[in-house]
Amino acid sequence: MKNDELDHIDRKILSMLQENARVSLKDIAQKVYLSSPAVSARIDALIESGYIEGFHARINTEKLGYHIKAFINLEVSPVDKKEFYPYIKSCKNVIACNCVTGDYSMLLEVLFPSTDELDQFIGELQKYGRTKTLIVFSTSVEHRGLPI
Repeated sequence: MKNDELDHIDRKILSMLQENARVSLKDIAQKVYLSSPAVSARIDALIESGYIEGFHARINTEKLGYHIKAFINLEVSPVDKKEFYPYIKSCKNVIACNCVTGDYSMLLEVLFPSTDELDQFIGELQKYGRTKTLIVFSTSVEHRGLPI
């Protein structure tokens, strides 16, 4: 299944699931004018073809005590990447790590309960290279879905 193979029904199903991953098959079926088993088969095909990578709940991180969100630019030399990647994957407070262009090679998104813990983490990161940290005051758009 390629992008041009998605018909309007597949796109509607993706859009509905992106909005609410817990929407019932019955509700989707009513919106796309198919039976629930037909919708289920389409969802299975969308998973199999890689259009759907998982189903997730959006968690309120502040309610869990993670009051500090930050973006950290990190300069990692190419020779250190082999050691860096396993390390950063093991850091549970890192919610995203992107290899990027520009003055820094990595852009990390992190969550911490306090600035003290963030500061300690930044100290650990500096063994891989220089850092530049941006602490988030507020977020006007949070990981919204794509237009499908």
